[in-house]
Amino acid sequence: MIYLNFKLINEFPDGMIKHYNINIYGRVQGVAFRYFTKQKAIELRVSGFVKNMQDGSVYIEAEAEEEILDQFYLWCTKGPSSARVDKIIFSESNISNFVDFKIK
Repeated sequence: MIYLNFKLINEFPDGMIKHYNINIYGRVQGVAFRYFTKQKAIELRVSGFVKNMQDGSVYIEAEAEEEILDQFYLWCTKGPSSARVDKIIFSESNISNFVDFKIK
């Protein structure tokens, strides 16, 4: 078992780690959405990043085991109590091998 920051590397067979792209729309900027997203990612051991977009949305790329990513996605559908999530666009993508979770 090898740890790099908080992400478990080389513990899972190929194909068990997934990569989700998540676009979140609503009142998601100016409400600490990125901060709380990073906290949830650290709690669940999700790697990737979150950033504000010019259109007022938040964009997330996240990697972890599918079950963990599903928990993370479920949290994103609500976000922190200060936010209002109106719409989410979700897709899967190729693994980027993120080693931590960052706010961009």
